[in-house]
Amino acid sequence: MMMSESIERKEQPAARLIRMEGVKKIFRTPAGSFPALRGIDLDFAEGDFVSIVGKSGSGKSTLINVLTGIDRPTAGTITIRETEIHRLGESQMARWRGRNMGIVFQFYQLLPTLSLLENVILPMDFGDVYAPAEREERAMQLLELVGMADYAHKMPAAVSGGQQQSTAIARALANDPPILLTDEPTGNLDSRSAERVFDIFQSLSEKGKTIIFVTHDDSLAARAVRQVRLADGLVLDDTQRRPREGQRS
Repeated sequence: MMMSESIERKEQPAARLIRMEGVKKIFRTPAGSFPALRGIDLDFAEGDFVSIVGKSGSGKSTLINVLTGIDRPTAGTITIRETEIHRLGESQMARWRGRNMGIVFQFYQLLPTLSLLENVILPMDFGDVYAPAEREERAMQLLELVGMADYAHKMPAAVSGGQQQSTAIARALANDPPILLTDEPTGNLDSRSAERVFDIFQSLSEKGKTIIFVTHDDSLAARAVRQVRLADGLVLDDTQRRPREGQRS
């Protein structure tokens, strides 16, 4: 009976985690208005592994920025679990983001005056999810996860770009957020380093993290479970490429 119930649970659709409804983003410039997003309707489920692709100017980075709260939508709603994040104030958004999202940037954004270990600990100091006595051990575990434990006490400038990006992923996981959002995370990496970073994302997805990543690399994008293609601020295509872990094909 218990085995039957377990199989039944695995075959149920994944719970919806993120809903975007009618999301628009218009940038006002001296030259006029530019609609970066023109009415996006998208849902993301728990455990989704999604690539966001499209030509330059299609709205990929803007989509990530409104999901993280870095930018606010001009119109529409963004609901993550029960929270309408576009309605949060700046300080509320910062606290909410620190506990619910990990963000990985193209240019790593590691603090150059801190060791790799200290960079990973820093979000825990702000998020206050883990007790101070637990933070260093957790940071070391995360560096181990991304293959960087042997370099924990080195400064960012002393390691390669791929190693810095691996550390940035560890930092993004510091407070164990359910969602990992990335914008061109392999854009500055050689093919071998890019492969290593992608493998980390794949492993995290298999552990239940929701991964949404913008990429210009079609070969990496094609390996995601789901691919969303944007064009001129609209969803051109949304394809489930293969079943999520634990679902029937």
